[in-house]
Amino acid sequence: MDTLCMCLYFPCCICLLFTKSEHNVGESENSGYILDCVFIMLIVILHSRYTIMDSLLEANATFTLKLFRVLGEDSSKNVFFSSSSMFSSLALILMGANGTTASQISQVLSLDKCSNGGADVQQGFQSLLTEVNKTDTGHMLRRANKIFSDNNFDIMESFKESCYKLYRVEIEKLDFKGTPEQCRQHINAWVAKKTKDVIRELLSLYTVNSNTRLILVNATYFKGKWEKQFNKEDTREMPFKVSKNEKKTVQMMSKKSTFKTYYAEEISTTIVFLPYTDKELSMIIMLPDEQVELSMVENQISYKKLIQWTRLVKMEEEEVQVFLPRFKLEATYDMKDVLCKLGMTDAFEESRADFSGISSKKGLFLSNVVHKSFVEVNEEGTEAAVATEIVTVGSPLTQRCLIADRPFLFLIQGDKSKEILFLGRFSSP
Repeated sequence: MDTLCMCLYFPCCICLLFTKSEHNVGESENSGYILDCVFIMLIVILHSRYTIMDSLLEANATFTLKLFRVLGEDSSKNVFFSSSSMFSSLALILMGANGTTASQISQVLSLDKCSNGGADVQQGFQSLLTEVNKTDTGHMLRRANKIFSDNNFDIMESFKESCYKLYRVEIEKLDFKGTPEQCRQHINAWVAKKTKDVIRELLSLYTVNSNTRLILVNATYFKGKWEKQFNKEDTREMPFKVSKNEKKTVQMMSKKSTFKTYYAEEISTTIVFLPYTDKELSMIIMLPDEQVELSMVENQISYKKLIQWTRLVKMEEEEVQVFLPRFKLEATYDMKDVLCKLGMTDAFEESRADFSGISSKKGLFLSNVVHKSFVEVNEEGTEAAVATEIVTVGSPLTQRCLIADRPFLFLIQGDKSKEILFLGRFSSP
């Protein structure tokens, strides 16, 4: 029998561009700068053993759900993103923000839950970096960070030191003013290398120009294999119910084995854990009952409830026939409007933004934030780059078969830390 590994692979990166404003009438030549941001993805894993890690975990999960409710407003569309990338990147620029700009970023990231109003979050990330780049695991998870700066752009020494100490971000000088296109190609080549050639054109044509002052890129690569493999020969065509009146054909994979399962009565949803080989990460499938709208489940999700529903200690391990469609999702999100809706407005306004912790030059602001993501799940591999203190025990999974032939949620998280790395909705092939 031909047995192939079902893997999951995510390439991700983050890019921040500082450019010089060209419409500052009556101001000095160096007074206006624009910060262009492109986020693709970044992975963060948290330890729950320490108070700061618990706070970061809750903050990141809360931020994740905030984003999902905005990005997933249209229930008919697929959604896939990594809030960890934006969380980490915004936390980094928070390090260089002051005043109301810093307060708004902290509030959007829910860092007000951390001690000192989030001031200690940067120190917490030092521990996270060690976890992110662990090499003694059954999966491959690597992150690389770099700042590309114009030869003549001055970055404050304190920001440089913090970038390296807390994020291991190094700085490379480039001639943005003289050779912007060559610089763009150079950065894209670096990203392609770090994401195993999955993302080759992070920066589109004309994104880098003679006014560009600073670009921050974070690239992350993740590849994991299922602990319990899927047989390619068991994959077959099956209908997927996009809606009550529409069906589409999918290649449905199948595996009969023992899995951790739980039935959340509150939302009439079956939850199944599909672990990776090292049992440190799992993909969690949340499939509502036939007559339950996925949107109802989404509206009920909160950080505490998600923790309650996905506690491994109260899950039954039993033999289940799992049917999961092969799928590939690619998404590009303009995050400026999303972040503004969540309350982060000053960072995007030249007259109000305060990034004086990055540079002494005035006029720095965010011009845009774009999040790009890609995930593919198939037999051969995947490339992609509690509500109250009293816990109510739900019923174990009564059915022996889980068929994901209708819209469902999926997320990748750490089994111990409960850190959400990726969150998605599969609504239509």
